[in-house]
Amino acid sequence: MAPPSGHSLLLTSALGLLVLDCFTGGQKNSTLIFTKENTIRNCSCAADVRDCDYSLANLMCSCNTVLPAAIEQASYNDRLTIWFTDASALGLLLNFTLVRDLKLSLCGPNTLPTEYLAICGLKRLRISTEAQRPAPDQSLLIDHGRENEPREKPVRLPRGWQTCMYVSFLDMALFNRKSSLKAYSIENVANTANSLPHFSYFETFPILSNKSYVVTFIY
Repeated sequence: MAPPSGHSLLLTSALGLLVLDCFTGGQKNSTLIFTKENTIRNCSCAADVRDCDYSLANLMCSCNTVLPAAIEQASYNDRLTIWFTDASALGLLLNFTLVRDLKLSLCGPNTLPTEYLAICGLKRLRISTEAQRPAPDQSLLIDHGRENEPREKPVRLPRGWQTCMYVSFLDMALFNRKSSLKAYSIENVANTANSLPHFSYFETFPILSNKSYVVTFIY
């Protein structure tokens, strides 16, 4: 058999690259962030990693160490998974960050306080407490009821926060309980301090004038 011509080799190589590009283009990476030994690791993962398996994450994902300031300015339109061991670290990573699809995995036996995290634009939440108490993952879908409206754009605030018209308050103490995830929403909240005067967390809530909010409590 005669060896393939240079033209044939070039065509075969081009087809191979096209097939590889189509295959990898269909895969959507997700973001994994975890804290380990006073460092923050930000990873891009092509496949799900077993909860709290740090060695496997470093092996399977493309990870780098980041500064806390870089995390505070981030927003996530795709899936975000965070492995954490205490509420303060999670607050640093998430408070007033724009996240659509979020999974939180508690990677230690710590009991968490009744503190609230404010998350912007949240539509899907999953939680895992495998490291503390073996239990099935829980999932919650949040229906904002305004799907026909244009997607909101975060507004940069002086303290590094991002604000949005849909804000979810997550009670960290829910990781201590065996009960199912629950949520309720309040629409058309024009003034958070007046609408919910007994919720002291709103004292630091970033307010935009002439805007109404959809506030969701997750517990």
